[in-house]
Amino acid sequence: MVFEPNQVSTVTFDSYSTLVDVDAAEKALARRVDDPEPVSKLWRARSLEYTFVATQIDAYQPFYEMNRDALQYALDAYGVDISGEARDEILAVYHELDVFADVRDGIERLRDAGYDCYVLSNGNPEMLDAMVDHADIGDILEDTISADEVRLFKPAPDLYRHAAGRTGTPIDEIVHATAGWFDVMGAHHAGMQAAWVDRKSSPWEPFGPEPDLTIETIHELAETVGA
Repeated sequence: MVFEPNQVSTVTFDSYSTLVDVDAAEKALARRVDDPEPVSKLWRARSLEYTFVATQIDAYQPFYEMNRDALQYALDAYGVDISGEARDEILAVYHELDVFADVRDGIERLRDAGYDCYVLSNGNPEMLDAMVDHADIGDILEDTISADEVRLFKPAPDLYRHAAGRTGTPIDEIVHATAGWFDVMGAHHAGMQAAWVDRKSSPWEPFGPEPDLTIETIHELAETVGA
């Protein structure tokens, strides 16, 4: 794919793994689980799998609840027996995940150059409010757009089309920046340009369309669009 920066007027950002580091959740597990890494990885994987399945079988529930169920599964799978209260304390870390260092300055740079910036996320509104407050980016975002508004999770095309309507922007004038490979493909399929935020130097998926742009930081996106 060839990225067309002159066509962009609006930027949407994914939240988890793009603006905030979901791997930081492992720290909360470490206080209660002897070997937290595999539990954390299964938790995140199951959480995403639940969203994929829920959209297909019309079984939507808010992402926080999906995440809670996925955490419970991961704990059960590794034989970790803790109370529901302790589980919910681990889950609450999603309200204060570590923020990547480039986030505020990068978004501010785009905003100052005239680009409207939004968050487009599977997270339900309460989760997104907490993330925005913790990341201290509320003053440089136009708004947050939640999957909860249409009760469909990424990569459902109607979620991206809904986001275009919420921003008041033709969908082909939006670039969606995300660390999620499935989110890249979903945004592209719906008609957006897609920038893959590859913070870990990961290989791209061997099927489906490639990203229109691959970046390591939000500053690289800003540079590409001339901000």
